[in-house]
This record gives sequence, C-alpha cells and structure tokens, in this order.
Amino acid sequence: MKEIKIRRAIISVSDKTGILEFARALADMGVEIISTGGTARALTEAGVKVTGIEQVTGFGEMMNGRVKTLHPKIHGGLLALRDNIEHVEAMKKNNINPIDLVCVNLYPFEQTVAKPGCTLEEAIENIDIGGPSMVRSAAKNHKFVTIVTCPDQYQTVMEEMKKNNGMVSEATRTVLARKAFALTAAYDSAISSYLNAQAGVSFPEKLTLSLQRGQELRYGENPHQKAAFYRLAQSGREPSVANARILEGGRQISFNNLMDTNAAFELVKEFDDPAVVIVKHMNPCGCAVDPDIVEAYRKAYIADPVSAFGGIIALNRPVTQDLADNIVECYQRWGKDLGAAGFFAEVIIAPVFDPKAVELIRTRKRWGQEDVRLLETGDIHKEEINQAELDLRCLVGGALLQQRDLAGWEPGQIKVVTKRQPTGEELTDLQVAWIAVKHVKSNTIVLVKNRAVVGVGAGQMNRVDAGMLAIRQAGAKAKGSAMASDAFFPFPDNVAQAAEAGITCIVQPGGSKQDALSIAEADKNNIAMVFTGKRHFLH
Repeated sequence: MKEIKIRRAIISVSDKTGILEFARALADMGVEIISTGGTARALTEAGVKVTGIEQVTGFGEMMNGRVKTLHPKIHGGLLALRDNIEHVEAMKKNNINPIDLVCVNLYPFEQTVAKPGCTLEEAIENIDIGGPSMVRSAAKNHKFVTIVTCPDQYQTVMEEMKKNNGMVSEATRTVLARKAFALTAAYDSAISSYLNAQAGVSFPEKLTLSLQRGQELRYGENPHQKAAFYRLAQSGREPSVANARILEGGRQISFNNLMDTNAAFELVKEFDDPAVVIVKHMNPCGCAVDPDIVEAYRKAYIADPVSAFGGIIALNRPVTQDLADNIVECYQRWGKDLGAAGFFAEVIIAPVFDPKAVELIRTRKRWGQEDVRLLETGDIHKEEINQAELDLRCLVGGALLQQRDLAGWEPGQIKVVTKRQPTGEELTDLQVAWIAVKHVKSNTIVLVKNRAVVGVGAGQMNRVDAGMLAIRQAGAKAKGSAMASDAFFPFPDNVAQAAEAGITCIVQPGGSKQDALSIAEADKNNIAMVFTGKRHFLH
C-alpha cells in the first residue's frame, strides 16, 4: 500500500485540545504548517512556526472570517491527483502546492444550540463552512491526503509518522477518511435537526439521524446476530440508559439487557414517590411505590419472585447499603416461602449507588453477583425529559417515527363514569395501575393493590385472556385490587371478570361505542370506574 510523506499541513481547529503537542511534533519532523485565525495565533504564541493562510492564498480573511480557506490554492492542493499528469500541470501553472495533511475540527454548533437562550443568529454563525469543505476535500482525496478530525487521532498519526520517516499509510488514511465523512454527515444532521425544530417540523421530508457508537455488544437478541449500542447525538441531559454510567466490575452488558433496562427505567421514572420496578423480557413483573424504598422493593419482588429471577431492577432513589442488603437477600427473606427457586439480577439501574452498597452487591457470597451490571443515571429531574425526542421503530426497509408517549396520570382529565366514586386509596392504586399499564405490551391488563402491581396479563391477542392471566397471577390479592386496561373495553366481559375476582375499581381510556354496557356492568357490581380519555397501546 502507498505511503505518503507529510510535508505540508493545514491546522485549523475549534477544539484546541492537544493541538500544540501535535503541531510541535509535525514541525519537529519538518512539516510546514499552514494555519488560520485563532489557531495560528495559539501556535505562534507557543513558538510553533506557522505560515498564515493569507500567505498561501494571497487574500486576507474577509467577511468576519467567513471566507478564508475557500480558495483554489487550498482546495487545489487538497484535491489534486498526484498521479494525474493534467492535475500536476494545473498545479504548476497556477502555483499550487500540494497539501498532505489537514487537521480540522468544526465550529461547536451542537454545543452552541444546547446553551440556554441561544438565538437563531448565534446558531447560524456557528455553522462551519470552510471546515467541512476542507474535511470533505481531504477525505475524498485520501489516496494522497491524511485527514485528522479529532484529538484522539493525533497520537496515532504522530506515532506512525515517527516510525515511518514522516509517512502515513494508505490503510490509516482510509480509516481517517471514513471517520471524516461520518463527522460531516453528523454535523449536517445536527444543523438540519435544529432548523427543523426551529420551524416546528417534527417529520421532515428527509430525516438524517446522527448516532455515536457507544460500544459493540457480544451479540444481539440471539448469539448468531451481531449488535452494537449507539447513542443519539442530541440525547441531551435526560437521565436514561443511553446516558447512564456503567460502574466497573460487571460483565459486558448485552443487547437484551439494554432493552429490558430501558423498559424498567422508563417506567420507574414515571413516579415521583420512591418506586421500584423489576422487568423480565420487556414487561414489568414487579412494580411498587412506597414512602420507604426498601418496602417498595419488597413489594415489587414478592409480586412475582419466580419471574423476577434473572430480571432487571430499576429504582428512582439511591441504592444505600440497607437497600442493597435487601436486594441480595430477597430470596432468603421472602422468595423461599413464595415458590421461587433462587434469585439473581442481570442489571440494577438507579440514580446513585453508595460505594458500600456496590461492595456488598459485588462481594456477598450467597448472592454470588460480582458480575451484575450496575448503571448509575444521576438524579431524575422531570424537566430534563427530552420532549422533542422521537420514538423510532425499525421495519424491514423503513422506519416508523412518532412522538414519545409521555402522557401519565392527569387528574384534570380523569372522569368518573359510575355511580360509585373511587375512594382515596382506590384512586392511588388506579394511578399506579394506569402508569404501569402504559409500559406493558398490548393487549394488557394490570392489577394493583396497596400501590404494588399484583397481576399482569401482557401481550395477549384479546383482552379477556389478558384479564384472566392477571387475575390468575394475583390470586387472592386480586380481591380489593384496582384494574387498568391499556385500551377501552369493547364489551362488558372484562368488567364481569373483574367483579367475579373481587376487583373494586377500574381505569380505562373509554371511547367504545358500547361504553354504556361496561358502565352498567360496573354499576351492577358496585365497581368504581374512571375514564382517562387516552389509550396506551405498546407494540
């Protein structure tokens, strides 16, 4: 493969991290450095010899720096094919010298628009034009030109040049060019997304998403599928699985772990009071709210300790040493008497972990869970939820986009449709049930008692079977519980089913042509029923 000796380089960077060391290394290897504006000043002040861009082009910067590198003597030096006689003759005729390396990173557009109070004018001024143009020119001609776009690439290039008499291999240039085009694509995507948002356009004619690879995964849903995790560039500060920090010590997190952990954390985030959610295969098998987070955990676990085996634990409060002790000892304290065969968790996700809690989780022998993945999200603040982020579902050959379902319990929209009003305790259970049912696969029925999920019927083809499964799981706890349905009842059969099980109150969207039949069935059995006016299908 062809190696190219670096003789001339352009350096023009917004992020100046590591640039002095990189420029000095190039200069020490005899590379002529061409630079612009603030970068040229910084290098000159540091004692690095620099050729100003105006000395190359014959033109000074103009229009407040908007035009400085957009010139044939720059782009001719980048784009010329040096094995093409016509290109070489054109360079000689126009006194253009080849440029062998470009080190450019772009105006901080995303950081600028993320600042509170950023105006449209400020955003526009931070759209880089010359930088992406040089990046694309150099990347297109990577057969001859090395394109460096990020400080973490400096060391690789310096080491290769030092080992190879100032030359960079074709293999390295190809890798750098691939990354350069990904950078400019992501940059343009960020600008497009911002302008769409400014215009109030949720679903533009063309949509480009910018994602940054977080990590490659061992495999996908199944071992024969390759997989990787990517983070949205515009994910913001919202506490989430994507923004969580994985604490050291656990096994590598898997595709299915991430899917289940996201499902668990998005549900537990819904609650203001201390709450715990345990998820297995994308559905909550435990969910409870209590002023005492340890009691919330106990209630969530005992709801279905058999399903909780190998599940995901999500909490909206810090994991203290006491809470960790109850998590690792839950089988010994409660599970044995409820038919569980044992217990371990794949992942625990919470805002904060006390160091003593981490040590306990990692080292408790009977628990044996030194490999459990621990994800720390930081404190949950509802105002940080990204209202503009879209829910993306992939199809073969396409995708579906929709707004996120951020509707929760809305007291002002609740309508009591039966003769009997729900009691205060019933309303509290209805609220928990309604929030939980939103996060269970459709068709679904959820039963809640004492602010804890006691029965779940998930993903059924008809609502009667979903109700039957939820009631069967709840057993004796179904009596006196609250029922939630993710969609309306087209027939009164679920209400009759609830009455037979001793369920005392129901929350559902309403809106069926036959609502009157369900209401009459509820009145007949002294069941309080409320309508929310909103459906929560989850496919």
